[in-house]
Amino acid sequence: MSPVQVWYQVRDLDAGRAFYTGKLGFVETYLDEEGRWARLVRGEMEIAIAEGESQEEAGVATVDVNDIKAEAERLRNEGVEVGTVLELHGQMRLLDIYDPDGNRIQLAEELPGS
Repeated sequence: MSPVQVWYQVRDLDAGRAFYTGKLGFVETYLDEEGRWARLVRGEMEIAIAEGESQEEAGVATVDVNDIKAEAERLRNEGVEVGTVLELHGQMRLLDIYDPDGNRIQLAEELPGS
């Protein structure tokens, strides 16, 4: 299965790269310094970030995590804007977080037995 890709606009490419690799565990697979964009991957999720003004109607990257509550606490402690954990019918937990430019990323945890 090939990765799913979402594009985000960020005001500062280097700060965006540091956020996604340092705080969310993405691995950078391509960097175009001249074109001011980068490709990053985590599991089946691939994102591309490009320098520019953020778009309100951008797609949303979904990142699988093992323990969403622990991730929420860790990211809050690191100063990341974190929403509320939602549980869907005992099968999945979801959490919206936001990068420094306000782009929404959704964390997802599949619950045991689902």
